Amino acid sequence: MSTKYILIVHGEPFSIFSEVLGKYFIKKRKFKKKIIIIGNKQLLKKQLKKLKYNFPLNEIKNYLDSEINSINIININFSHKKIFSNISRKSNKYIEDCFKKSLDIIKSNNDFILINGPISKKTFLNKKYSGITEYLSQKTNSRDEVMLIYNNKLSVTPLSTHIPIKNVTRQVKKDRIVKNVINIDNFYKNILKKESKVAVLGLNPHCETTDKFSEEDKIIKPSINYLKKKGLNISGPFSADTFFIKKNLSKYNVVLGMYHDQVLTPMKTLFNFDAINITLGLPFIRISPDHGPNSEMAGKNKSDPSSFFYAMEFAEKIR
Repeated sequence: MSTKYILIVHGEPFSIFSEVLGKYFIKKRKFKKKIIIIGNKQLLKKQLKKLKYNFPLNEIKNYLDSEINSINIININFSHKKIFSNISRKSNKYIEDCFKKSLDIIKSNNDFILINGPISKKTFLNKKYSGITEYLSQKTNSRDEVMLIYNNKLSVTPLSTHIPIKNVTRQVKKDRIVKNVINIDNFYKNILKKESKVAVLGLNPHCETTDKFSEEDKIIKPSINYLKKKGLNISGPFSADTFFIKKNLSKYNVVLGMYHDQVLTPMKTLFNFDAINITLGLPFIRISPDHGPNSEMAGKNKSDPSSFFYAMEFAEKIR
């Protein structure tokens, strides 16, 4: 795979992302890949100026005109009256246009990595999609998307993503477990050039249930046994309440959980923002910094940019 460009979708315009971009591009001026921001140039310049981050934006019409070691930007129209404001549905068309432009560019070849700024699930997705992972999957006609929260020491992946907890059991299926683990294993082998060592968590407390149907016995264990026969390094199911201790973490580099907070809560406790959200199963690699829009902090210059630094560092390394 050849990746020559990093496309950065501005995302929610009234978020902390402009500040995060400012903190990164003030420190980093040389890049291995061509950087192209998809967003409104005028708004971004005003936000950066207010935050006292001043650097040139090279406006281009076509990605082929982008220059190395420049912060290139393809302008997306957006009527804005304020530099910072509250998040609302008024930004939806702008966000949609940013994603559409980036996906149109990516369709031309496979030289791109996509990084998107944070999006408000409440206002932009509006119950139609459970997350940006699912949004991009639908827009690219993909069916095998996997959310991987990645750190080079440990990654976690939830079998179900942004759905109500009462619906989680519907997602616990053998074919879904098998597909997700195989996708992750391929990513580790082909992109990261290392072996995946996967631990699988149970659904129920202590991997036990008083119910007649045990997901651990009927679904999770058979899935693990099937994958072992395929030659994958995988173990479990483990009880989630005691898994995330040093003794266990030294043996595995990927943890598959059954639902979002089962694995993301300990992951963020262990690594804070030193992790990124990678979507596997799309026609391209998509990375998202592991933080939300946090509009209450927008314009205050107090946000932690470490996850975006990690995202860019990771994207720059991919060949």
